[in-house]
Amino acid sequence: MHIPAQFKETDVAEIQRIIEEYPLATLVYQSEGCVAAQHIPLIFDGEASLIGHVAADNGMVSELHNQDSILVIFSGQNAYISPNWYPTKQDHHRHVPTWNYQAVHITGKVSFHRDAKSCRAVVGKLTKHFERKTNGSSAWKMADAPAEYIESMLSQFVPFEISIEQIEAKSKLSQNREAVDYDSVQQKMSSAGKLDLANRMEGLKE
Repeated sequence: MHIPAQFKETDVAEIQRIIEEYPLATLVYQSEGCVAAQHIPLIFDGEASLIGHVAADNGMVSELHNQDSILVIFSGQNAYISPNWYPTKQDHHRHVPTWNYQAVHITGKVSFHRDAKSCRAVVGKLTKHFERKTNGSSAWKMADAPAEYIESMLSQFVPFEISIEQIEAKSKLSQNREAVDYDSVQQKMSSAGKLDLANRMEGLKE
């Protein structure tokens, strides 16, 4: 990922927030001389790995082998930025449209765990994580469904783990603009409901 110095995101808490709030990742890898991609929700399992699962008939299972390299992309909030939003446009008109966004790239090694115990553990962790976020104390549990149904469903999944080797993050948020233009863009983001971008812009000022 191309990351000019002013856009490099180094705040660990912010990187974790992006992954937490936008967990549907794009997984990119080489497959028989071509580039393949999958879209799969992932969560951290400890500090050094990500976990997820795919359908047993997903091509990723046969196209990748344990310890193959993989790129994981998490895309945060994004927004079009109009030159009309820069107060300094009236002074010199030297502005063009752009796009602000946040993204995290993680590279690592993938490992599949095909045994039933690992599948139940990974699916259980994912379910618990997302159900707690969604339903709180009313979270759905695998035990809520008939045992034989859960066993049947689990047999159709293949869990995997990605051991993290490198994390790169980018917050392109008008840091290369004059303060008056930066503040104007932040206000536009706030009024448009792009609160992730507006809040991070406020944090960068601090």
